[in-house]
Amino acid sequence: MSSPKVLFGFHAVGVRLKTAPKSIIEIYYEPTRRDARMRQFLEKATEAGTRLIEADGIRLAKLCGGHGHQGVAARVQELAQVHSLDELLEQLEAAQAQLPLAEREAPLILVLDGVTDPHNLGACLRVADGAGVHAVIAPKDHAAGINATVAKVASGAAETVPYFMVTNLARTLNELKERNIWIIGTSDVAPKSIYQADLKGPVALVLGAEGTGLRQLTAKTCDELVSIPMRGAVESLNVSVASGVCLFEAVRQRAA
Repeated sequence: MSSPKVLFGFHAVGVRLKTAPKSIIEIYYEPTRRDARMRQFLEKATEAGTRLIEADGIRLAKLCGGHGHQGVAARVQELAQVHSLDELLEQLEAAQAQLPLAEREAPLILVLDGVTDPHNLGACLRVADGAGVHAVIAPKDHAAGINATVAKVASGAAETVPYFMVTNLARTLNELKERNIWIIGTSDVAPKSIYQADLKGPVALVLGAEGTGLRQLTAKTCDELVSIPMRGAVESLNVSVASGVCLFEAVRQRAA
């Protein structure tokens, strides 16, 4: 069995409490906080039969490695996850094959190239969860890993969206192509806009870090490049905002 990990903040702990309460070993909470949000949270934890432990701010900060805990932290067991992108895609294909054609959903994947800030990663995961993304992919050498900060910013999405860190991103993109997944990268200089791209089929949207954008090899590996139209003085968007623009354009097209 894997070692327990720590989640903190109302969203991150609340999502685990909702989706997998039996995986929670214990919840620590600050008893001096008696507002409605805390009362409702403790009621749900009590209903789930979770062990509750009072802890002051100092203990919570030590447990979480910082002061962004909002008065709530939990020690939890790791959830069972698929171990590879291939395994995930195979499961997705098998599940889709059992559905009527009208109900099948084409894979939607978010690829992050060079996103090293945990706050940005957490925000991207939150957007990905909201858009129903099937997986988020990042290179091992140019990306942030999942940690407590990412989990808090993601507001529970770090628990629900599969996140794969791959050794060779270009090779992985080519493997996605072999599965008939269209690779669309974003570039400030691309003449075609995201709103002109066809996002209804199997697609992987590739975004780079703010400022630097996609690495050269990553951009060359994409099937096509698109831009987000910018009408003001600002030249680019934060990667999590750009992810939201692109992913929800895919959601819009697929719902049309």
